[in-house]
Amino acid sequence: MPDINIQREHGMSLAQARQAANKWTTQAEQKFGLSCVYTTGQDSDEVTFNRAGITGTLNITPDLFELSAKLGFLFGAFKEKIEDEISKNLDTLIAKMQAENGTHAATAKL
Repeated sequence: MPDINIQREHGMSLAQARQAANKWTTQAEQKFGLSCVYTTGQDSDEVTFNRAGITGTLNITPDLFELSAKLGFLFGAFKEKIEDEISKNLDTLIAKMQAENGTHAATAKL
């Protein structure tokens, strides 16, 4: 199965990162039909998501968003497009939240 791994430093507080992650979760459910479960922890949170052909997690920490996903056979053919769309949506959401909160720009981590 093809894998998608995306990391973004966000420079927000955990509370602000949680707001962004909640918005991402809502978008993922509405736009992509993902079933998402948000689990809140003391120092970090996790969103697990799935639908036919894709499963994954979004980990939320005070410094970083880390998304990992496994694509099934049919979605594997579209890995690059899916990864680009997820990255674009996450980057746009982070930039919007940072603008609202006056924090620095996100940086990609390879």
